[in-house]
Amino acid sequence: MSLTIFSLIILLFSIIMHEIAHGSVALRLGDPTAKNAGRLTLNPLKHIDTFGTILLPLLLVLIRSPFVVGWAKPVPVNPYNFRDQRWGALKVSVAGPATNFLIAVIFGLAIRFIPLPETLKFLFGLIVIYNFVLALFNLIPIPPFDGSHILFSVLPARFNSLKIFLHQYGLYLLLALMFLGALNLVFQAATFLYYLII
Repeated sequence: MSLTIFSLIILLFSIIMHEIAHGSVALRLGDPTAKNAGRLTLNPLKHIDTFGTILLPLLLVLIRSPFVVGWAKPVPVNPYNFRDQRWGALKVSVAGPATNFLIAVIFGLAIRFIPLPETLKFLFGLIVIYNFVLALFNLIPIPPFDGSHILFSVLPARFNSLKIFLHQYGLYLLLALMFLGALNLVFQAATFLYYLII
């Protein structure tokens, strides 16, 4: 039970760091929307999304999923405030997954190069795997994930019909991918990166 609680705490704060990264990069690009909304904070209550932060993780725990994923309430961003109108949205979108990758690498290198007690090594390992899973999960190019924003930032205008399609049917595509085992592929990729780092 304590392991489940610790796992959920890791997941929650990894998600929060992900969202703070989006808002912080937006602020550096000239958009204070997330800051003005009070979202550049570690206070979990400011970031909770009923389904993504509470219901989905609990459901995955109840069905004894080998891993737990989720998301927070997206930080509000106004791209019209960006000084970099061409690549601002891309930079903000990349910031979240990049932060999770960075957290995973830092804790993974700590496991690799610092002599740690076995308990601490195990807990650090959970931080590594969860952050790799979050980063890869968010790179799925389906709305509302960051991968879709990254994709839309680089797609030429002639692919607008694809953008519209993904916005309309993204949730159904995501559910279909989950049933087809896409989350298992994400976990396998995260496990590969885990062993590569440590």
